[in-house]
Amino acid sequence: MNLDIVILAAGRGTRMNSNIPKVLHKIGGDSMLGHVLGAARKLESDQIHIVVGYGAEQIKTQFSSDEELQWALQDKQLGTGHAVMQAMPRIDTTKPEKLVLVLYGDVPLTNFSTLSKLIQQASGNTLCILTLITDKPKGLGRIVRDDAGEITEIVEEKDANEKQKKIKEINTGIMVIPAAKLNTWLNSLGNDNAQGEYYLTDVVAMAAADDKCTISAMIIHDEKEVQGVNDKAQLASLERQFQMNNAEQLLKAGVLLRDPSRIDVRGEIDTGSDVEIDINVIFEGEVSLGNGVKIGANVIIKDSKIADNVNILPGSNIDGAEIGEGSSVGPYARLRPGTVLKENTKIGNFVETKNAVIGKGSKASHLAYIGDAVLGENVNIGAGTIFCNYDGVNKHKTIIGDNVFVGSNSVLVAPVTLADNTFVAAGSSINSDVPADSLAIARGKQRNITGWKRPTKK
Repeated sequence: MNLDIVILAAGRGTRMNSNIPKVLHKIGGDSMLGHVLGAARKLESDQIHIVVGYGAEQIKTQFSSDEELQWALQDKQLGTGHAVMQAMPRIDTTKPEKLVLVLYGDVPLTNFSTLSKLIQQASGNTLCILTLITDKPKGLGRIVRDDAGEITEIVEEKDANEKQKKIKEINTGIMVIPAAKLNTWLNSLGNDNAQGEYYLTDVVAMAAADDKCTISAMIIHDEKEVQGVNDKAQLASLERQFQMNNAEQLLKAGVLLRDPSRIDVRGEIDTGSDVEIDINVIFEGEVSLGNGVKIGANVIIKDSKIADNVNILPGSNIDGAEIGEGSSVGPYARLRPGTVLKENTKIGNFVETKNAVIGKGSKASHLAYIGDAVLGENVNIGAGTIFCNYDGVNKHKTIIGDNVFVGSNSVLVAPVTLADNTFVAAGSSINSDVPADSLAIARGKQRNITGWKRPTKK
C-alpha cells in the first residue's frame, strides 16, 4: 500500500512533571508510543516516521531494536504542522496515490480497526479526518461544516468564536492526507493564530478550497479511544480503560474474573477454558494459561507457561517459569526464571526456586530455597532446606534422584549429588555425594548439660 505513517512524539508534556518524555510514560506495561507503534505496525505501510524533540535520544534508545523506523527531529515545538514538515523530506511525494497517516504518540488507545477503516476512505484526492462527537468539547478543535454538511475548516478552541465553541464535533488530530497535496499545503502554512504555531489543522481549509480535493470524516463516539494524555490523571484514566478493555476480552473468552476492575494485563495473555482469576492479579510479558487453571488473589505472573489444572494460591510471584499439569504453587511462593515444574508437583508457602527442574510428583511444601538444581520424581524437600548453590563467585548444581527424602532444616552444599532412594536426616549439612539407598546424617553430636542454670538479669 502507498502509505507512510507519521507519529508526532516531540512534546515534553510539562504537566506530567517528569524528566521522562511524555510518550515514554507507560500504560499496561508498555509506553504510550509503544502502543501507537503497535497499531501502526499492523497497517500495511511503506515507512513509519517518528518526529521527536524533547528527550529524543531516550526515545530512540528505547526503540533502537527497530531499525526500520525513520526518525525526524523537531528542535523547537512550533506546532503540529511544523512537526509533520520535519518528516516530509523522507516521504515520496511524487506518487499521486501516496497517502500520509498522522498519529500522535500520546494517544495510545486508538484501535487498528479504526485506523484501517479511515485509510480505506482516503485516496490521492481525498483527505480523511477522524472526528468525535462529545458533550465535552472544551479545549479541542471544532469541526466546522457548511449548510450542506461539508467540512470547511477546523478551528482551534483559542481561535473559535462563541458559535463555533458550541460545536460538539471535534478534531481528534488523526488524519489521512494525500502526500503530494500535504507537501504543498504545509509550505503555505502560517502561524497567525492565538498560539503563534503552525497548525496541521489549517490544511483542512486548504483542502476545502481545492476543487480537486474532497474531505471525508469518519465519526466515532468512544472518547477514550482518541483521548490524549497531558497529565498523570489522564494517564491513570487511560490505564484503567486499557485494563477494562483487557478484562472484557478475557470475559468474552470465557475466563471467570472475580472482579473485572481488579486485574492488570501488561503484555499478552492466552487462556484455555474454565480459567478462574481472583482479584489483584497482574500479568506481565507473555503468559499462557491452560484449561482449568485457578489463580488466587494478589498473584503476579510474568513470561510463564502454566499447564492444565494448575492451582496458583494467593500471594505467589511467578517469573519465567513452566508449570506442569496438576501442580500446585503457593501461597506466597516465588518461582524465578529457569524454574520448570513437572506434572503434579507442589511448591508450598515461602518456597523460592530458580534454575530448578523439579520432577513429577515432587514437593517442597514450605520454607525452602531450591536453586540451580535438578530433582527427580517423588522427591520430598523438608521445611527449612537450603540449596547452597553460590560460593561467592560461581554457581554450582545440585542433582537429586528419584524418591529422595530431605529432612527439615538441611543444607545441601553444591556441587553435590543425592542418588535414588536416599534419605537425608533432618538438620544435616550435606557437602559430599550420597549413594543410592543410603541414609545421610551430617550434624553435630547432641550434648545435655545437667544442672545448667539460665543467666539472670542483673
